[in-house]
Amino acid sequence: MAENNISSEDSIRLRRSRAAAGLWKFFRFFILAGLGFIIMYPLIYMVSCAFRDKSDMNDPTVMWITRHYTLDIIKETAAAMGFPDTLINTAVLNLGCSLVQVISCAVTGYGFARFRFRGRGLLFGIVIMMIIVPPQVISIPLYDQFRHFGIKGVAELNLIDSMAAMYLPAAAGNGIRSGLMILIFRQFFRELPRELEDAAAIDGCGAFRTFIEIMLPNSAPALLTVFLFSVVFYWNDYYVGSSFFTENQTIAIMLKNLDAQLKIELFGNASVNTGVRELIVWKEAGCLLSIVPVLLLYVIMQRYFTEGIERSGLVG
Repeated sequence: MAENNISSEDSIRLRRSRAAAGLWKFFRFFILAGLGFIIMYPLIYMVSCAFRDKSDMNDPTVMWITRHYTLDIIKETAAAMGFPDTLINTAVLNLGCSLVQVISCAVTGYGFARFRFRGRGLLFGIVIMMIIVPPQVISIPLYDQFRHFGIKGVAELNLIDSMAAMYLPAAAGNGIRSGLMILIFRQFFRELPRELEDAAAIDGCGAFRTFIEIMLPNSAPALLTVFLFSVVFYWNDYYVGSSFFTENQTIAIMLKNLDAQLKIELFGNASVNTGVRELIVWKEAGCLLSIVPVLLLYVIMQRYFTEGIERSGLVG
């Protein structure tokens, strides 16, 4: 009888645990599906609007699936943005700055990770401050520096409207979000075994040669991670770019000024009064055009990006 009672209690407990596990699976699916929809809602709405006719925006029966599919909205938006030329200009400026930033931040991060020198803690604290200081704080001094680059009154260069205004900060480890990039490299290089450098030293390699021939080949995940971060930050930047450029157009700047460009393209007058809902399909198409290149780059490098994030110690 005692064995039967124990078996019955265990059976009840097992059924309860199974019911609780099933209930938790249901709630977990419900929560994840809800969060996924909230996160994906802007992208879904963007795609839905970009390929619908403008007449469907005023149709109350059209929510997600449009009645009239068209590519005219994409073509008109691309024409208003000058998309081919803008894309090339953005690639030359932003991808170039990203490559330069990866090199400068890798050297700086390696120095903080492997070398001991006086004031290292203070300097690394300044690097961390770079992460939290907004670019608006230093934009005016930077503009003055690039407007009168060199020695005032003796040898001055005007770097405004020049790509050097973006390349120089990136090369000096002071580009957009460089503090975060340096932190990622520092954490990554600290995880690499010191035996690699010891073996290189035995073979007669100096610090620079060790960094180039040993450390960089072993830091491919971190390099790709920082490169992707840098590309996204530069690709989405319009504040810094619009501060130093009046003629050089990037996708972010064109997207910021898309409202006026659309009015010129569609109505021939930038000051015409139009409702927000009239232009929303073109604006969503512009957003879609601006993120597609970055999404494609992320899809190609996703595996290396995830590995670099895990090995840099930024998760967990």
